[in-house]
Amino acid sequence: MAHFLLIQCPDEPGLVYKITGVLFRHGLNILRNGEFVERENSRFFMRTEFAGDFDPAQLLAELTELLPPGASIRFSDNHPKDIVLMATKEHHCLSELLVRHAYGELNARVLAVISNHEELGDLARRFDIPFHFVSHQGLTREAHEAAVLATLAPYRPEFVVLAKYMRILSSEFVAHYPNRLINIHHSFLPAFVGANPYAQAYERGVKIIGATAHFVNEQLDQGPIILQSVIPIDHTQSARDMAQAGRDVEKIVLARSLKLVFDGHVFVNRNKTVIFD
Repeated sequence: MAHFLLIQCPDEPGLVYKITGVLFRHGLNILRNGEFVERENSRFFMRTEFAGDFDPAQLLAELTELLPPGASIRFSDNHPKDIVLMATKEHHCLSELLVRHAYGELNARVLAVISNHEELGDLARRFDIPFHFVSHQGLTREAHEAAVLATLAPYRPEFVVLAKYMRILSSEFVAHYPNRLINIHHSFLPAFVGANPYAQAYERGVKIIGATAHFVNEQLDQGPIILQSVIPIDHTQSARDMAQAGRDVEKIVLARSLKLVFDGHVFVNRNKTVIFD
């Protein structure tokens, strides 16, 4: 079985030598390695795929002693991640993820679907996934979020995926899942934020439309970007045509971004990401 070593720390000379030397002394075989230095802040990132039996505590202790203070050191065996999906009424992202999950293409276990509307319940149940309807009607945002958090808690998800969940989450909610909430946004950020993005794009006569997958933080649609993609359009396409094309981009960008995160390719670096693909 392959294992992954994920490191980020202040940069200094000899880091690759030190890290690979530790792995060699433990009799481990490096299968693939990638490293990157963000020069602006002198920050070092390294993702190493290796094989062999090892004692995680012993390896961690030795790496911690050799690396600069404050180093982040993580091991992963690339296990399927436990996730909960949240959606509202649009089905395209949810259905894409459920199909990929059914065919083992997501490296995840979908534990449940949560929605503030009932429309997508039949879709979730077709895949034998528990569906929780948590209505927001008549509730304050705080009360509704408390109900959603109470629904999430028993599942203990590693990640929560907003598959077109069309409600703004408070910073208090986000704080429960730091760098573990992933959203798909219906534009090539930062353009056309808010409601009716395709109507805005149509009115402006844009020539490309796209989608952005990002981690959620306390600022609306400002979290670290994981993946973006665009497609060309022209004046012959109506706002409806553009919306359909946009939905196709959204579901693919979201699925690809989740695979990158779940496979341990993504490092969060303040409000950016470093991705080894």
